[in-house]
Amino acid sequence: VQLQASGGGLVQAGGSLRLSCAASGRTFSRSATGWFRQAPGKDREFVSAITWTGGSTSYADSVKGRFTISRDNAKNAVYLQMSSLRPEDTAVYYCGVVLSVYRWRDASKYEFWGQGTQVTVSS
Repeated sequence: VQLQASGGGLVQAGGSLRLSCAASGRTFSRSATGWFRQAPGKDREFVSAITWTGGSTSYADSVKGRFTISRDNAKNAVYLQMSSLRPEDTAVYYCGVVLSVYRWRDASKYEFWGQGTQVTVSS
């Protein structure tokens, strides 16, 4: 599986961005796709994840109510709509695929990763 994250950029606080994660290659019907972020000097942290069917989603408390994850399997894409952005949301955002949905909050369990896209929120 190859993953390509895009959509990052510079935005003012309170603004919005939509990240995309495009997948190619083999697909796994019992997998989940997650978004993580990593700020300088910090560990990679869980942001959100969605199952293959889209029937289940999960969010970190810090983004709940502001971010929405969705997917379009016809386009092999997962999206992260980010609204009400804050300076503390500034990070490189990565998408990944995990074959065990029960582990979707644990970055070490992900089998595939994209290259990351930078999100910078100015105050």
